Amino acid sequence: MSRPGPACIAFALASLLEPRKAAKISTSKASRRYPERPILGIGALIFDEQNRILLVQRGGEPLKGWWSLPGGVLETGETLAEGVRREVLEETGLQVEPVQLLTIFERIIPDDEGRPEYHYVLADYICRVIGGTACPADDCADIRWASRDELPSIEPLTDGTLGVIQHAYQNCSTK
Repeated sequence: MSRPGPACIAFALASLLEPRKAAKISTSKASRRYPERPILGIGALIFDEQNRILLVQRGGEPLKGWWSLPGGVLETGETLAEGVRREVLEETGLQVEPVQLLTIFERIIPDDEGRPEYHYVLADYICRVIGGTACPADDCADIRWASRDELPSIEPLTDGTLGVIQHAYQNCSTK
């Protein structure tokens, strides 16, 4: 997929300019390593008219180059739904409406010595597209729509992502 055009970049950056109601606690990439507590993240399962799922290729650590669901870290003062909307817009240029909480998922990534280098608790939502144009932005290297049949062959795919997507196909209406 090609890099985003000026309209997509401007659309995604507009969400960054909204004032926050509360002071931010650092959620910088560096502060996410070896956290004192698990970090709350949100993810989005977005399906198109052909029932394909939107995947993003991570552009930064952890798991740079791996395919996953769009999402990220919830900011202080932000509701879960606001966080999902912001992260999807920043990463893909799409405006979405969270429809249903699908699952709570833990991702613990140990370092070479077995210590938890990253620890996320992720709330994954089924979302409906309400606007925008899909394009890679923010910290995404690429995006792609994948059919259910393609999913097992997509590599590398972050641990647990395939199971979460299969759960959505089996238990939820994606329309």
